[in-house]
Amino acid sequence: MIELKNLSKKYGNLLAVDTLNLRVSKGEIFGFIGPNGAGKTTTINMMGGVLAPTSGAVMICGINMADQPEHAKRKIGFIPDRAYLYEKLTGMEFLKFIADLYDVDEDRFLKKSQEKLDMFFLSDRSNELIESYSHGMKQRLVMAAALLHDPQVIVVDEPMVGLDPLAIKMVKDHFKHLADEGVTIFMSTHTLKVAEDICDKIGIIHKGTLIATGTYEDLRRNVHAEGADLEQIFIRLTEP
Repeated sequence: MIELKNLSKKYGNLLAVDTLNLRVSKGEIFGFIGPNGAGKTTTINMMGGVLAPTSGAVMICGINMADQPEHAKRKIGFIPDRAYLYEKLTGMEFLKFIADLYDVDEDRFLKKSQEKLDMFFLSDRSNELIESYSHGMKQRLVMAAALLHDPQVIVVDEPMVGLDPLAIKMVKDHFKHLADEGVTIFMSTHTLKVAEDICDKIGIIHKGTLIATGTYEDLRRNVHAEGADLEQIFIRLTEP
């Protein structure tokens, strides 16, 4: 469902992402972790069509992002690490705006919007201006909007930032449910416990290069440390 082929991104002389090759299967939750500045958000933005790669390709459900960007983006629910919202809209107006972008019809919108507002604990604030929302509420609204069109692929950068423990549990449970339904989830996160809890496979990127990938047990074998937790594995692979 997601394939990155020789994906690279340069900013001047800086090689932010270096020849990244990766495949994420249908119904898989893939955790993408790495130190600050490792290339995680750059990779996420190329996958979402926000940035154009310097070289290589992003394939979403077999569609080349560069060749058919609108077609590819319709398959994706994109959740960035920072919620840039139209704050003079209400929560419901914002959801309607996003639904119209994806050609969600009115009947489906009414059903889906209420379902997502309930799920993300926003129903009682849906007719208030977004500028009155807390950071966590804005993050939950972005997630609700990203799921309105029933995407086949979810690309999410730091999904738990600003969320309280109840919302974190709800998001983790919902991601597992979506994966069980066949949705592919690519998740960048610094919250290693979340990656441990829900990811089927994990990739570690360091200085723009994917240095390890596989299941939790694969990564343990990689560092020859039976019983190591993900934090210990991460530190061993990325420490100077």
